[in-house]
Amino acid sequence: MHVDDKDSKSKKTATGGILMALAVLCIVLSGILEFNTLFLLAAASFFVGVVIRESGLAAGAAFYAGTVLLGLLLAPQKLYCVTFAAMGAYILCAEWIFRQIGRRMRGRRRQVFLWAGKILLFNLLYLPALLFFPRLLFAGGLRGVWLWGAAAAGQIVFLIYDRAYEYFLTVLWEAFRGRLGLR
Repeated sequence: MHVDDKDSKSKKTATGGILMALAVLCIVLSGILEFNTLFLLAAASFFVGVVIRESGLAAGAAFYAGTVLLGLLLAPQKLYCVTFAAMGAYILCAEWIFRQIGRRMRGRRRQVFLWAGKILLFNLLYLPALLFFPRLLFAGGLRGVWLWGAAAAGQIVFLIYDRAYEYFLTVLWEAFRGRLGLR
């Protein structure tokens, strides 16, 4: 396929289509390669952020909705689509928070509000799932101290996930996007 260099909108659309195919492939493979489930679902959700950074929030939301729909149609493990949907929703909302705070604040205050927003967002997604649907996350469910431990462990996993996402966008994607001619 040849895309004219002058038509960057076409190039971004084509790139979005390829990224959607890769995201759906990651979702499908997460049900086949059970030992890499969270890694593949996280990778698929990172593509939501790539589309947002390349084409804007509206395109990212459309990409997210399309990927969830295709994942539900094609993935053998439908529950993994729910996990991807939560991870993708986090990325979509975190990018929205980033854009809103970026317009209004600068410096250290901006960083504090950004992290507070991200932590609040994650916990709005994670804690209700942990409290009301623990069997979705853990076989047999959790009670008592184990529930508190899972809540604390989730915070650590969130920090790792968010840092991995930032690394993916700022280092890996920036290096790769030049090869695609998206600069």
